[in-house]
Amino acid sequence: MSVRLLLLLAWRNLWRHPRRTIIMLAAISLGVWMMLFTAAFMQGMVEQQVQDTISNLTGHVQIHNPKYRDDPAIENSMDIGLSKLDRVLEDPEVKQLSTRVRLPAVIASERETRGVTLVGIRPQNEAGLSFIADSITSGRYLTSSSDNGVIIGKALAEKLETDLGKRIVIMSQDSDNQVADRGFRIVGIYRAELQGTELAYAFTGLDTARAMLKMGEQVSEVSLVSDERENLDSLANRLRNKFPDLEVMTWKELLPLLVASVELYDAILIFWYLIIFIAMSFGLVNTLLMAVFERTREIGLFQALGMSPRFIILQILVESLILLLIGLVVGNLLSWITVISLSGGINLAAFSQGMEWVQMGSMLVPLLYMKDIITSNLLVIVLGLFASLYPAVRAARAVPVDAITRS
Repeated sequence: MSVRLLLLLAWRNLWRHPRRTIIMLAAISLGVWMMLFTAAFMQGMVEQQVQDTISNLTGHVQIHNPKYRDDPAIENSMDIGLSKLDRVLEDPEVKQLSTRVRLPAVIASERETRGVTLVGIRPQNEAGLSFIADSITSGRYLTSSSDNGVIIGKALAEKLETDLGKRIVIMSQDSDNQVADRGFRIVGIYRAELQGTELAYAFTGLDTARAMLKMGEQVSEVSLVSDERENLDSLANRLRNKFPDLEVMTWKELLPLLVASVELYDAILIFWYLIIFIAMSFGLVNTLLMAVFERTREIGLFQALGMSPRFIILQILVESLILLLIGLVVGNLLSWITVISLSGGINLAAFSQGMEWVQMGSMLVPLLYMKDIITSNLLVIVLGLFASLYPAVRAARAVPVDAITRS
């Protein structure tokens, strides 16, 4: 009966002043919405950065010559034949892999010259592993490893003042430390999320690149993807045991700055939650203090009739809990509706140049994760009840005689 009475008194006390209660509920709901929408915006930003980086020739795990990352020269390539690749594919966590030649080169049109990274690929293996296959906007994709056409980015084509179907010359250093050059016809032009990617890479067939550079069966790297991108340590360790003379690294090891950025975003989110809550807590404490002040004589009468201070504290806390729970339900619902309505993405093309600095494209899709909902909701409830202790304790400490006689 005491629990029913507690809930009944708390509910009725809240609605003695409906306008004040509604304003407080609106403040809590708006605060929760701001928490979750900001979290969804930042998580969408983080996810886009991670996905773009992984699809930008990184993959989940890479295998190199131990010296290649420090010096991506042709002499630091590796000989990894079909038998070794079969051993990689034997691992149940390996979903797909691709071998590449990836070396610095110079590309020249009839008007301009620029430095690029020449990437020789197996076209059939890149689909689903990197961005190349899905990014062709003009012309065609490479048909095979022996395709002697070249695919360049839209931004690079503009810098070179060339276009689809035109011929260009690519120069690099071959295995004899001589300058190797070859003419290519542009068979495709791709668009990437970042203009820097369009300027950086020129793609041709793997066998074509190896023949030009006299590499035989050597490759620069092996890139692979798994079904799970987070828990890759066990897969990487198994590959290290299979290939002790090669360097095996996960995307987190290859991109420590990106991992640090993700961790920084998580810390910023918690800080943002606290800022929003502090703003909400002033309104919550003020509302409860006003309610306590207006009911001073009533609380004193209850105490004179035998109501314990503990019951009064619980009553104020239950009022606070009801306010918080209703505000959380409304705020969560508003956040869910907002994220669903923006599932097509937020077009940030007007800020595309600035987005390039943080390695982001112009379309951002907010993502609302359950862990963010749970974290923000628990934070609001726990800290909200903690903030409500002050008015609750103040009400319980009222002296019955003084409270009843107060005008």
